[in-house]
Amino acid sequence: MKSDGRILGFYDIFLILGVILTSMAYSLTSGDFDILGAAAGISGVICVVLVAKGSIWNYVFGLVNVAAYAVISWKASLYGDAALNALYYLPMQFIGWWQWRRRGAAATRAEADNPEQDVRVRARRLTAIRRLILAFGSAALVVAGGFILRSLGDPQPFKDSATTVLSIIAQYLMAFAYMEQWVLWILTNLISIIMWGVLMAHDEAHAGLMVIMWSFYLLNSINGLRVWMKLSAARNGNEEKL
Repeated sequence: MKSDGRILGFYDIFLILGVILTSMAYSLTSGDFDILGAAAGISGVICVVLVAKGSIWNYVFGLVNVAAYAVISWKASLYGDAALNALYYLPMQFIGWWQWRRRGAAATRAEADNPEQDVRVRARRLTAIRRLILAFGSAALVVAGGFILRSLGDPQPFKDSATTVLSIIAQYLMAFAYMEQWVLWILTNLISIIMWGVLMAHDEAHAGLMVIMWSFYLLNSINGLRVWMKLSAARNGNEEKL
């Protein structure tokens, strides 16, 4: 299996096969063949694996993932996550594709200016002051969002706010190829595992597969941070800053 001309590694294949086999095992043991949850989980893990590889094809699988996850979140009364996916993630798939093409990513080597060049996206980093602004701004928005969602009857307002706010910011950083996205994805994945774990304990539909999906997301985001630190260090040089 290849991604932009680069062979996927053992870890990438482990994540993709892992979520497929785990989803199948969960369906067999629970007796609930959750097609929507499986579609969200499998497409989502393939998407994030391709993001970590710097492959523009992540946006194709991202379209499937965000559409399915929006429906699942709405059914679970996680209105922040539902709105995030339907109103933000969905259009950002198209914006991200366009931005990554501008930053050197190509669907095939034949589309690249030089067939021998690396067709992955050119990663970059924020400045130190921008990282501080990012940290304090994110915290303030999470708290504010939590109070708003609590007033709307959200059963887990601050966790839902955290996943919503951090994901919005991380998706923006992803679209514009910033390495710091992965720190926010790690936090989002951890909180999402806890949030869906609570719902799983209350027998919420799709919750079990969502715990599986977010667990594989977490494993990939840790690897993504490692890969993008190398990509951004090698290519940062005189790159423009946000």
